[in-house]
Amino acid sequence: MAERSLPGDPPPYYAAHVFVCCNRRAEGHKRGSCAARGAEALKDYMKARAKELGLGAIRINQAACLDRCEFGPTLVIYPEGVWYRASTREEIDEILAAHLQAGGRVPRLMLTAADVVPKG
Repeated sequence: MAERSLPGDPPPYYAAHVFVCCNRRAEGHKRGSCAARGAEALKDYMKARAKELGLGAIRINQAACLDRCEFGPTLVIYPEGVWYRASTREEIDEILAAHLQAGGRVPRLMLTAADVVPKG
C-alpha cells in the first residue's frame, strides 16, 4: 500500500481514531447488526474507559455500517487500519491496553482477510 501522508501534510490531529460500528438493521435481518449485538453500550464504555485511562489523543466515534456485520460488534482503529470484533467490556479493555496504550495487538480479536462477508 502506498504511503498515506504526503510531504507538507499537517500532522495527524489524533494519535489514533477508533470507529465502532453501531449500525442497526431491522429485527431478523439475515446479516444482523452490530447495534443489536450491544455495540452502542460497548462504544459508550470504550469512550468512558479511554477517558479514565487518560487517552486524550485517541478519538472514539460511532460509525454507521462498516459492512462486517456477521462478525459484530466490529471496530476499526486508524491509522493502522486494524479491525477487531469485541463483544464484552473485558475485550474492549484488552484492545485499549494492548493496541492503544502499548502499541501492540490482540490477535485473537482481530478480523483478518479470511474474515469476509459471505456472498449471497
